[in-house]
Amino acid sequence: MAAVLRGDRQAFGLIIKRTEGLVAQMTFKMISSPGDRKDIAQDVYLKVFKNLSGFKFKAKLSTWVGQVAYNTCLHYLEKKKLVLLEDLGQEENMPEYQIIEDSKHGTEEILIGKELTAILQKEINQLKPLYKTLVSLYHQEELSYAEIAEITSLPEGTVKNYIFRARKILKDNILSKYERNEL
Repeated sequence: MAAVLRGDRQAFGLIIKRTEGLVAQMTFKMISSPGDRKDIAQDVYLKVFKNLSGFKFKAKLSTWVGQVAYNTCLHYLEKKKLVLLEDLGQEENMPEYQIIEDSKHGTEEILIGKELTAILQKEINQLKPLYKTLVSLYHQEELSYAEIAEITSLPEGTVKNYIFRARKILKDNILSKYERNEL
């Protein structure tokens, strides 16, 4: 980090390399315009570079970069006056679903798994930006509730609740569009 603060571009390149998946995940899930995504990702790294001297080592660097990315996307959405969430009531318990591809399965099962994964991804992309982001951070980036809470500045209980609601919406949307025997 000291090398970055001295202006070492290669050292900053390492920070980018280690966090680009997280930043891409957030910008792709929160921002629909491809052109804006690229601009926002660049803006994130400009902010990270400018504010790196203020990093206090209270969290992992990747979590801090994730927080910068989340706040940058959030600011963009607020500026564009886009809806992050819809008002939802209390939801019932919903089990977690995970699609697993395993080499022990036959070709047909793998193809069905890929088709189900495509259906799930399509439905995830239909979620409101905040839900889409939280689901992606938890299930794809495999961040903990605590890490997501730190990135988003939301209470951990709220993160859990929003992920739960997003899963419920996914389940309802998928079941309303596809017959159970198709899944």
